[in-house]
Amino acid sequence: MSEVILTIEGIDPLELYGENNTKLNLIKKAYPDVQITSRGNQVKLKGEKKGTEAVKSKLEIMVRMIQDKHDFSTQVVEDLLVSDHAVDNKISQHASGGVIVYGKNGSPIKAKTKNQKLLVECSEANDIVFAVGPAGTGKTYTAVALAIRALKSKLVKKIILTRPAVEAGEHLGFLPGDMKEKVDPYLRPLYDALDDMLPAEKLNFFITNRIIEVAPLAFMRGRTLDHAFIILDEAQNCTTTQLKMFLTRIGPSAKAIITGDLSQIDLPGHQKSGLRKALNILAPVDGIGQLFLSSEDVVRHRLVKEIIKSYDQADEIEEAEKIRFREAKEIAREAAKDDNVPSSSPDKKSESL
Repeated sequence: MSEVILTIEGIDPLELYGENNTKLNLIKKAYPDVQITSRGNQVKLKGEKKGTEAVKSKLEIMVRMIQDKHDFSTQVVEDLLVSDHAVDNKISQHASGGVIVYGKNGSPIKAKTKNQKLLVECSEANDIVFAVGPAGTGKTYTAVALAIRALKSKLVKKIILTRPAVEAGEHLGFLPGDMKEKVDPYLRPLYDALDDMLPAEKLNFFITNRIIEVAPLAFMRGRTLDHAFIILDEAQNCTTTQLKMFLTRIGPSAKAIITGDLSQIDLPGHQKSGLRKALNILAPVDGIGQLFLSSEDVVRHRLVKEIIKSYDQADEIEEAEKIRFREAKEIAREAAKDDNVPSSSPDKKSESL
């Protein structure tokens, strides 16, 4: 048996334990063979050495996260307890990186996963970046944070946020109001990110004075977008023509991030997404970066990661079945051809005179 006593210093123990010990109880549930007792700023661990060392390691990571002012919700604790890989990707000090920008009330906004940190680095190294991955991986949020940082640092004079106005499976019908009121429902996710990072008064000032512009992609046609940080969101819903139009708007002193999720294309069936083609043909171009996020980068509810994995597995099975069906059809076609080939006539016997 092993007994370890941890003294919590430099943080409020309540932050570590959670309200009504909700976070500590998650650890107790994950390690039922370890007796965990908390009293004030001390935590006593009792059990087999392997178990007590594991709990000690988790608690030390949690304390370090609080000290570094990382996001420390119960969901993060659940992620921490899933696996060492989840810890390495989401929690480690190296993955989190530095502060991108300070949001409302001075709250730090940081990269939360390795790939989000790579997105920050990729944007710093390239003028145009494609960030592709499933929902909930923080593509748009990280991109908006980078744009706000560039504006605050006076690296750009304005921010332009745009996305194609494509209905996501629902037919919205006639929308009342002026043009802004008609297109705002499509652009709401961009406003949500801005709301997190700027006080309401400053955001309203920036939008009123067109320092921050949020508009549908169609409004970009014919313009030159310069001295700006431009974000094209939901690029999987752009046709090849639309995406080419957007990319050729970018001025010499502009930066752009194009985000998209190739698993959620909402274009009508006869139209193909231009994002996949752009990724292929622009990959060799110097100054254009590409970053691919995965379900491991999901920062929403812990179940979102499992949902994405389940859909990906279903898609793989469906694609494999399609391939088998096509192969069987081809085999049947070849067999039918063989059956229809006339057999050669038997040689006639020579008749003697």
